[in-house]
Amino acid sequence: MQSKYKPLKRYLNYELGKLLAKRQSVLVLGPRQVGKTTLAKEYLDGNANQMEYPLQNPSVRLEMESDPSKLIKQVEGKGGYPLVYIDEGQKVPELFDSVQYLVDEKKANFMITGSSARKLKRAGVNLLPGRVKRFRLDPLMYGELGLIKSNNLVDLPSKNLNKGISYTFEEAMVYGTLPGIVLLDAEDRPDFLKAYSETYLEEEIRAEALSRKIGAFSKFLELAAAESGTSPNFLKLSQQSGVSQPAVKEYYNLLEDTLIVERVDPYLVSARKRLLSSSKYYMFDLGVRNALSRMPLVLDLVNAQKGLLFEHTVMLELIRRARLFKSNIRVNYWRTSSGLEVDCVLDLKDRVIPIEIKSASSVKASDCKGLTAFLAEYKKKCSIGYVITYGGKKEKIADNIYSIPWNEM
Repeated sequence: MQSKYKPLKRYLNYELGKLLAKRQSVLVLGPRQVGKTTLAKEYLDGNANQMEYPLQNPSVRLEMESDPSKLIKQVEGKGGYPLVYIDEGQKVPELFDSVQYLVDEKKANFMITGSSARKLKRAGVNLLPGRVKRFRLDPLMYGELGLIKSNNLVDLPSKNLNKGISYTFEEAMVYGTLPGIVLLDAEDRPDFLKAYSETYLEEEIRAEALSRKIGAFSKFLELAAAESGTSPNFLKLSQQSGVSQPAVKEYYNLLEDTLIVERVDPYLVSARKRLLSSSKYYMFDLGVRNALSRMPLVLDLVNAQKGLLFEHTVMLELIRRARLFKSNIRVNYWRTSSGLEVDCVLDLKDRVIPIEIKSASSVKASDCKGLTAFLAEYKKKCSIGYVITYGGKKEKIADNIYSIPWNEM
């Protein structure tokens, strides 16, 4: 039985441990509360030669901002090739120059975490390619919750890491899969999510100097959460939130840079057409999405929005697996001018895998018109398509289409 007070195993544990043991450096980005600090502490605890710089602490941040070269001086003063942990690295981008020097001179290895790439991009920070390996930590995946029964998507296999977690798939669709939520008592989850939403709003308002626009941004955030999983209509959002269309686009960029939304681009062979087609946006966590859109945080929400919530959670799982296990796979969607659509297209360069997502327990061939059309149009690149369902068993729907239960994909 997994103790609710014991840190949950994460897929990144093995890879990070292997690299840090070789004295290599890592950068782990992820939204707030996904477990970055907990993950780091596992490698720091018991390590006598380690140094910590929690940049969310104002005194530490001010010291490093006033003189970033102090990092070099303090590491050289420590000696012995320490493991240096920098938390919320985006808060002092200038430190990355000092990190580069110390890595190049083989004086330390680093574990850097951060919840936003926005400030790093704006500062033109070199994210140390070749020196520091970059990872993304997401909310808990199916295998980290112990929900996997078997694997039928052989290109994105997953396995269970934790056992005996008292957290259901339906709870994941309502409350999301942030580690803190999973380990909380059910009655405390709504307050946690509301506090998370308020903290994110307040922190980003401060970071982006949007204090005069807090009302408009707050309204936009609520609307964007409700539109999660769609290609948003910027004009409509502009009218509803009271901000200009360029501002709406910039707000979406902010959400993407702070890792709050996942952008899914259309699958098109023509690069020109790709630029003319709109992207879909998925909130990174369903619990946060539900809280931001002011949905009732109760299990009955699954019945009220089953199709939307099911598609959302399956898409997030596919995006996370592709990013974690197969970094060369692109996750797209496909839609024709006549309205035919495939929810997810896994692009493996030499071939593609089309996947439809339906919350029904079983589907018929007539329910798979989008898949059928895609398989016919791209028959040189794919020979089989899948439908992820709420059902209990894998079924053959047509000669080249199979349905797979969500926990066997």
